[in-house]
Amino acid sequence: MASSPLDLRLLSSFLAVVEEGHFGRAAARLFLSPPAVTAHVRRLETELGTLLLYRSPAVTPTPAGERLAGHARALLAASAAALDDMADMAEPAHDTGRTRPLRIGIMGHGSAELTPASINAYRRARPEVPLEISQLDFTEHSSALVEDRVDVAFVRPTPDDERVTADALTTEQRIVAVPAHSALADAHATGVTVADVAELPFVRVPGHTPRPFTDYLYFDEAGSRRGPDFAVTPQEVLTSVIMGRAAGSGLKSFARYYAWPGAVFVPVVDAPWESSYLAVRADDDNPEVRIFRALAVALARELGPTIR
Repeated sequence: MASSPLDLRLLSSFLAVVEEGHFGRAAARLFLSPPAVTAHVRRLETELGTLLLYRSPAVTPTPAGERLAGHARALLAASAAALDDMADMAEPAHDTGRTRPLRIGIMGHGSAELTPASINAYRRARPEVPLEISQLDFTEHSSALVEDRVDVAFVRPTPDDERVTADALTTEQRIVAVPAHSALADAHATGVTVADVAELPFVRVPGHTPRPFTDYLYFDEAGSRRGPDFAVTPQEVLTSVIMGRAAGSGLKSFARYYAWPGAVFVPVVDAPWESSYLAVRADDDNPEVRIFRALAVALARELGPTIR
């Protein structure tokens, strides 16, 4: 396996062959000769030490080729975003000797496995840019961006703020978190309905928590009861749950990231599925933000947005 950076020209030729299913059509699309495209793919296979394409009876990607195609789409999307952002730039700003970090905010576990995948893809694409990662609580659904404390944020649901724009990354079934001794815990395999959870003592959140998040947390106000405990993080929710003082809600992947003894995660079968989002400031012209956004969206498209 090569340790040097992958050549974007080679990736572009390889991806064109994958998408066209034919070396000649890929060459025409790229305005290259078929021998040049063939040479690019062979060089890539040599550098990676593995066969990427089956040549007969049809041109199709091998398992290694399928995996590389996903990375290629993400890297090429990031490159295109960078070029687009830099195209109309005037003379570069004076070098201060320091590169501004990209500040990433994550609410809970973000967009499940797509969160670390996006961060790692950005690290590989832009190794010279430092990252600052911070945990966001429920009240920072949009304020962390609006107040310029982070540059990108993994949140749910989509912020209702014209100063923020967001891309849906994953879509999942809803769940409730209840104590193991709860009457609803036995339904963890079959699920419950929104009506079943309407009277659960859900955790309270501070009054300045954005309305979209409280509607999400309480299933659009279906849960009219509130327990005595306040919570602004998943950990605080689960602490109240295992103590038998409250219930919480989340996405199905919540159970994979917060498997606490004493807490049971029950699907809410008739609740609308909910998405997690990558949110950014609507007027942010930072090219690094656009590169990160392009990578995350490309990975979401490649990996599939729906988590079951």
